[in-house]
Amino acid sequence: MMFADDLRKAIKKNIPFVIPVGVIEYHSEHCVFGVDTLVIIKALEIIEKEMDIVICPPFYYGSASYAVEPPENNGTIHIPPKTLYLFAKDLFISMLRIGIRNIHVFIHHQSENFVAGMPTDLAFKLAARETIFEYLEKERGEGWWGNEKMKDYYSMHDKGVDPFSWIKIHPFMDEETQKKFAIDHAGKQETSLMLAFCPEGVDMKRFTEKKWYSKEAKEATSEYGLAAKKIILKSMKERLKNERCL
Repeated sequence: MMFADDLRKAIKKNIPFVIPVGVIEYHSEHCVFGVDTLVIIKALEIIEKEMDIVICPPFYYGSASYAVEPPENNGTIHIPPKTLYLFAKDLFISMLRIGIRNIHVFIHHQSENFVAGMPTDLAFKLAARETIFEYLEKERGEGWWGNEKMKDYYSMHDKGVDPFSWIKIHPFMDEETQKKFAIDHAGKQETSLMLAFCPEGVDMKRFTEKKWYSKEAKEATSEYGLAAKKIILKSMKERLKNERCL
C-alpha cells in the first residue's frame, strides 16, 4: 500500500525499510504456526506509529527445521537455507537498485544463537554481504575499496555509515533482552510474548503438557509479556534510529 512518490520520498529521507522474517512452525497446540513472524509484525506496527519506517511485506518461509516436530500433521514448513540465500540475494539486489540504502531485517526464529548464527539468519547475512560486494564492484569497479575516495573507510565504519551498513540483520530480541526474558519454544516466554503482541494467536484451552518444551506455557501471563514487549520495542527503535546508512 505504497505509491511511487511515497517510495521516492522515503528513499530521499533515508527512512528505514524493515523486513520481518520468520517461519511457519509447530508451536504446540495452544499457539498458531506464525508466532516467530507475527511478533515482529505486531511490534513494527506499533513502532510505525512512533517513528518513520517502511514495513516491507513479511517473509514467513524461513528455515524452520524439523528439530521440534516432523511436519506430518504438525504444519512446520522448512525451506533449506541455500534456497533462502538465493531468494535474499535477489531481494537485496532489487532493493539496492531501487535506491534503498537503509534496509533492516528482523528475525526471531532460533535467535538465541544469533551471534554464532542459525540457518535462517546465516542465509540472510551471507546474502546481504555478498550482494553489497557484488553491487559495489559492478557500480564502482574492481579495486573500489582501495581507491583514494575510500581512505576514510574505517572512520565511516566506526560511525556506521559504510556501505556494509546498507543492509543490517537483527535479532528480534537483542542479547540484553534475552538475558532478562530467556527465549523458549511455546513455553512461558514465547506464549507471554504472543499474549502481549498477538493475543488472538493463543488459545490456552488447547494447551497440553505432552511436550516438555511447552509445559511452562501454563505460567504465561500478559504481564510478563508486556514487560518484555516494552524492552523489545525500545531496543528495536534504538537500533533503527541509530542506523545512518548513506
